[in-house]
Amino acid sequence: MAAGNCTAPITFILSGLTDDPQLQIPLFVLFLAMYITSLLTNLGMVALINIDLQLHTPMYFFLQNLALMDAIYSTVITPRMLMMFLVEMKAISYAACITQCFSFVLLIISECLLLAVMAYDRYVAICKPLLYTVIMSKTTCWSLVKGSYLWGFLNSVIHTGGLLKLTFCSSNMVNHFFCDISPLFQISSSGTAVNELLVFTFGSLIEMSSITAISISYVLIIQTVLRIRSKERKFKAFSTCASHLMTVTLFHGTIAFMYFRPATSYSLDTDKVVSLFYTVAIPVLNPLIYSWRNKEVKEALRRVTATKVLLH
Repeated sequence: MAAGNCTAPITFILSGLTDDPQLQIPLFVLFLAMYITSLLTNLGMVALINIDLQLHTPMYFFLQNLALMDAIYSTVITPRMLMMFLVEMKAISYAACITQCFSFVLLIISECLLLAVMAYDRYVAICKPLLYTVIMSKTTCWSLVKGSYLWGFLNSVIHTGGLLKLTFCSSNMVNHFFCDISPLFQISSSGTAVNELLVFTFGSLIEMSSITAISISYVLIIQTVLRIRSKERKFKAFSTCASHLMTVTLFHGTIAFMYFRPATSYSLDTDKVVSLFYTVAIPVLNPLIYSWRNKEVKEALRRVTATKVLLH
């Protein structure tokens, strides 16, 4: 971790979102409201799916895990960002910075793969309905989710391990509101070519694998749906798929813009704005797009509410 007299910094100083004192409180209130909304909607979805037996299906099992991931990775980033609006010295310890980076990479990779798993689940449900319960057994569902987390964990170990080998002799000022990989590369005194190659290679592999799996699933789904005669069944299939596609587009579009655009177009200030979208906005939007507007979820909420009223 050190070279010569250069040792690992005790703390990093995060730049935060803005230095404008007039914006600190308004932004704090805005992002606090978004964070609370994210926690309530995502954890509410986790609880509702857990309570209502009619939602104990593979589709909602995966939705439950998506909601849990969104709640956790929002919590990894947002509370510290909120604190930075209220304090002048935006310091984060070296250990906390590495931990935040590790957690973030783990969750972002896991969610990327989970979205591909959810597309496969929709493919089996629509294209192979008679075999759905056999193919998407409880064991298979757990294996797919655990596989997503495992790949996320392995990637996080590789990239965070690479960070631990870097030195930061010249500066400890991180131009970001959390400890992301790219801003840390920017201030490293060590060569980061190998680290950047690993990030690009593994990131591209996972991103392209996920997008390819999703694309193939939806091509087959569309072919099947177009052959369905019932307008009601056709609408239900398209409605479910549209929500998932919207979630996929928001997530993958943002990630691709962040990490896979040409190096000449990089701007850390732009990255901060885009990072806000997938760390703060997407965890708020996902449950609203995918879950709470869903007819089955609304009916489950009515059942749970009615049961509580009767018990009282």
